[in-house]
Amino acid sequence: MQMATTTETSFCRAVTVEEVTHYKEHGWVQLRRFIDPEMLSRMLAKAKGIMGEDGDSNPPYGIDQPYFNAQAASGYADPQIRPVFDGIGKAAGALMDRKSGVGVRLFNDFFAPKLPAAKKTRNMGNGPTSFHQDFITFAVDRSGGMTFWIPLEPYGPQAGTMSFINGSHKLGVLGNYTAYDGQDIRKVWPELDDLEMSEQITYELGDITVHSHMTVHGAGANMMDGPRWAYLVLPQPADARWNGAPPEAFDPAAHNMSPYGKFPDDAFPIIAG
Repeated sequence: MQMATTTETSFCRAVTVEEVTHYKEHGWVQLRRFIDPEMLSRMLAKAKGIMGEDGDSNPPYGIDQPYFNAQAASGYADPQIRPVFDGIGKAAGALMDRKSGVGVRLFNDFFAPKLPAAKKTRNMGNGPTSFHQDFITFAVDRSGGMTFWIPLEPYGPQAGTMSFINGSHKLGVLGNYTAYDGQDIRKVWPELDDLEMSEQITYELGDITVHSHMTVHGAGANMMDGPRWAYLVLPQPADARWNGAPPEAFDPAAHNMSPYGKFPDDAFPIIAG
């Protein structure tokens, strides 16, 4: 597979036809050498400036779970980080592959270091990531959203990298993980046992993964001495609307939103036409 060229304005390369095909079939794709290491350095410096070298020196963000220590990144507002959103927006549009040519909206972005499992931590976020589907937590009225999972350093399974259940995005909405009564999603939905699981991903510098918000995924604990640094960018189709359910990812009142109304462009900017 021939890699497309990275542009100076976006710091990202274009996705290939083969990568779009893999995403559609499996619900996720690894984009090798997708992002320029210079941009990764900027992201990591910003993350450490907010969260400390240990990834654990930030005030609690309000998301208390064992998967990672979340912290708002607000990268779109940072002149050093903002250029990457051009490339992410174009890649997201290609992966959505909407015939109508609908644009791409930036829904959320945050730093998500997984803290070392063997250390006592100030914040939560030093455990494994149970297998789950993201879609239901975002309170949007249509599918098409995805997560660009951007490791800021090279990582392998020891760091607690992700695995994906191939094709699970085709099963539809599988409910909120809080409704599983503490059970693994694979017990609640034994249909998942019929699908193949990917190996835990190994990322070289510049590699990322992109997964649909309908794709079931999980990760092991971080067995390293330091944090597993990751930056998560969540694009949605530009025509997605709030479905009126209580959301975990945004405050409708703060943006004067109404059920099935549009997301305001100032708070949720369009990053690809």
